[in-house]
Amino acid sequence: MTTLHWSGTGVEVHRVVVGPVDNNVFVIRCTATGEAVLIDAANEHNMLLELCEALGVRTVIETHGHWDHIQAVPALRDAGYEVGVTAEDAAMLPSYDYLLEDETVIEVGRLRLHTLHTPGHTPGSMSFHLQDTPLLFTGDTLFPGGPGATKYEGGDFTTIIGSIEDRIFSRFDGSTIVLPGHGDNTTVGTESPHLDEWVARGW
Repeated sequence: MTTLHWSGTGVEVHRVVVGPVDNNVFVIRCTATGEAVLIDAANEHNMLLELCEALGVRTVIETHGHWDHIQAVPALRDAGYEVGVTAEDAAMLPSYDYLLEDETVIEVGRLRLHTLHTPGHTPGSMSFHLQDTPLLFTGDTLFPGGPGATKYEGGDFTTIIGSIEDRIFSRFDGSTIVLPGHGDNTTVGTESPHLDEWVARGW
C-alpha cells in the first residue's frame, strides 16, 4: 500500500483513509530525523499502529473530538503513543495525555507544526500549518466546497465562518494546500472566493 500523499524538502506526508465515513489520517514525517506525528487516530487501529511503527510516529494530535476522529485513540495510547487534544474538546475523548493550545509550535524532528484554534465545527477544533510548506491541515473546519457541519452539539455556523475567514483566508495565500479530515485536498485560492455564498446558504 502506497501511503505517500505529498513530499517536499525534508518532509513527507502520508495519508490513509479509514473507518465508515472515510476519515483522512495524516502522518507528517521529518525525513532528516525519521520522527513523525499522526493527525487524528480515527479508526482501524491495527493499520494505524503499523503506520506509526513504520514511519516513526512519536505522538498523536487530534483536530477535534468527534467520534469518527477518535476511535483508535485507546489502542494507540495502550501502545505507548501520547495523544494531544484541545481543552475544549478533551471531554469528548475516552482518554488523552496532553492539551493542545492555540498559537504554539509542535516540533517534529526538524519540522515545525503551528497550531491554530479554528472553532465552529466543535468548540476546540484545531488546524495545523506546517512551517515552510504550503500545507494546512484543517480537520473538519474547511473542506472542498465549504465549512464543516455545525448542526452537532457544540457547533456554531457563525463561529466556523469567522474561523475560516479570520484564521485561514486572511492568513494564508491562495496557493496554500488544504488537507481536510475527509475527502480530497483543495486550496485556499479555490475556496476563498465562495465565502459569501456559504454565508448566504447558511451551512
